[in-house]
Amino acid sequence: MTGRTTPVLLHNGLLIDGRGGEPVANGAVLIEEGLVRWAGPSGELSAHPALSAPARRIDVRGDTILPGFIDCHVHMAAPGGALSHAEIAAMPLSLRTFLAAPRMKLTLDAGVTTARDLGGADAGHREAVESGLLAGPRLLVAIAMLSPTGGHGDFRAANDDGENDPAMGRLADGLTECRKAVRGVLRQGADWVKIAATGGVWSPTDQPGDDGFLEDEIRTITEIAAGHGGKKVAAHAQGRSGILNAVRGGVASVEHGYEIDDQAIDLMLERGTFLVPTLTTANTDPDPQKAASWAYAKKKHWQSVARTHIPHAIARGVRVAMGTDCGIAEHGTNLREPAYLVDCGMTPMGAIRAGTSEAAELLGLAHEIGTLEAGKRADVVVARCDPLADITALGEPANIRLVMKDGVAFKDLDGLLA
Repeated sequence: MTGRTTPVLLHNGLLIDGRGGEPVANGAVLIEEGLVRWAGPSGELSAHPALSAPARRIDVRGDTILPGFIDCHVHMAAPGGALSHAEIAAMPLSLRTFLAAPRMKLTLDAGVTTARDLGGADAGHREAVESGLLAGPRLLVAIAMLSPTGGHGDFRAANDDGENDPAMGRLADGLTECRKAVRGVLRQGADWVKIAATGGVWSPTDQPGDDGFLEDEIRTITEIAAGHGGKKVAAHAQGRSGILNAVRGGVASVEHGYEIDDQAIDLMLERGTFLVPTLTTANTDPDPQKAASWAYAKKKHWQSVARTHIPHAIARGVRVAMGTDCGIAEHGTNLREPAYLVDCGMTPMGAIRAGTSEAAELLGLAHEIGTLEAGKRADVVVARCDPLADITALGEPANIRLVMKDGVAFKDLDGLLA
């Protein structure tokens, strides 16, 4: 049996604790046994009872101390470039898992300590991180997206009536099949349920403006998920009609939401539904040499739609949680998202909260992560920049100098904890 570890005090930093208040100059965070014991101005710590034992003092040299970031929309099984579902489907599942490992480490190194994988990663990915077998963000998984036939989770070619790739999409039509499909992913250990409420860019037989599951199907899925430990549903929803179906059906988050309008905004504000706008992928141009022509045209059009509608939703105060769609966008670029949120009208502090405390609220983990407060998990990022002055600097992984998860350093470019 090992004894208690020596507490670690990160000090001499600009402290942004994720709660939205003014940053603390010469701030400090005290970490012990994987938890935050105290956070605040360094000058107030000497008389604080939290410092009950000698601590190892780490001078962060004026860098910014932040909570670990939370990405609410990733796909670790996808390559992070032009997406070929046919190529993914042809891979053995074991190869997909091995390929996911370096992507998970890139994500952690970017400053993301928790991620929600919305299709492709299974319970084994989550457990590999929890056991320490793989280095990566703490994972919540949806297993696979549920979709109607011909919808965004149906990646078969138009003339192929064979079996869909079950690691990427599970097909269901009507209430009976929806009940079976949601129970199937819950049986396999899903933390969240992902549904297709509209068509999408990369699916071959539909459009982002097409309806996916209808309101009654969505409501059936959300009710069954809620009956399994209060689990919630995230809806891929790009077109206006499908966004409304999703919100009326009781989903917790609208993913993408590119054609969101005032009617949907009113309903989301009333119900507290989150928007996860995935602006990183909306600002990633498709490669015309790799993307199919039909996908290229859809992607370019719906990027323009997103840039028109998302700023209005932000201006009206819809709750936003950070999500990037990395896996479609390049892995390890997750913290470009706050800058895109600022481009759409958020303040830098609001964008940081979208990736910390607000994201934690969406995931139901605000009691554990999302802010640097006593008693929460010691997920800490030290960045060589002032993100309130230059939010874009967070998106450069070289500026992320230290990443701690549960008080353990997984990235330490300056050897502070060596």
